[in-house]
Amino acid sequence: YNFDQTETVSVYPSFLQMQRYELLAVSNRLTEQGIKKIRRIGHSMEFEQIKNYVPGDDYRSINWKATARKGDTMVNSFTNEKSQQVYCIIDKSRAMKMPFEGLSLLDYAINASLALLNIAMLKEDRAGLIAISEKVGAVLPADRRPGHLNKILQILHKEKTRYLESNPEALYLTVRSVIKQRSLVVLFTNFESISGMERQLPYLRKMASMHLLLVVFFKNSELEEIVESTANDVENIYQKTIAENFLFEKKLIVKELNQFGIQSILCNPKDLTVTMINKYLEIKARQQI
Repeated sequence: YNFDQTETVSVYPSFLQMQRYELLAVSNRLTEQGIKKIRRIGHSMEFEQIKNYVPGDDYRSINWKATARKGDTMVNSFTNEKSQQVYCIIDKSRAMKMPFEGLSLLDYAINASLALLNIAMLKEDRAGLIAISEKVGAVLPADRRPGHLNKILQILHKEKTRYLESNPEALYLTVRSVIKQRSLVVLFTNFESISGMERQLPYLRKMASMHLLLVVFFKNSELEEIVESTANDVENIYQKTIAENFLFEKKLIVKELNQFGIQSILCNPKDLTVTMINKYLEIKARQQI
């Protein structure tokens, strides 16, 4: 029998992968997946309130303006800083359409974002999301209330690559208007040439002046295979030379971003999720946000 009935089935990001990392995080077994244990350096404090001085309070916390106004000794009270903001920005332009082992670079970015933002919320941080191509797509302000992870999941499963270039100016204006406090901002994109990166650099520098910006782009494994292969004739030598130049340019991109104080990760797509969780935990331990 033939049936003409059709049904739409939603295809979600790698929920099982996210749950695996969540379970390992809760049970402190992340090292099983290559996640490094990083000792927290010191502790960070955030302002809570101004209160009356009591014996034992740190005299360095005295608020002299409030003391003069009240006629009594007042001190600033601080609490351990827990909740910070982590934003994943996903470039869904044509640069992210490149395939790798059955998935596009966008697919890898989506799966890594889901796992990273879930871990961030487990660590009591607030998670946010922005999608960008030739125009700004979905924008989800950072939060960690119940149901927020489902909002992230619903947005991510709808994202598809587009055929136009990304609009860095529109992204910068959105970041400036939406993200009001210093945050970890992870931009998943891809650069195949230093000229492509330099077109976006002015806006990346502006974002990095406001936030801890981490630019994530991808190694080209096909070019690496060409470089590692044996050249048997003139054509192979020519191909190897071109491939080496492209790979070297990727390394130059990392170097140039670093010169402007922009952190970056040049990553193999299959290692992306583990690499991102490691980097997030390192940033938290070093209190860089």
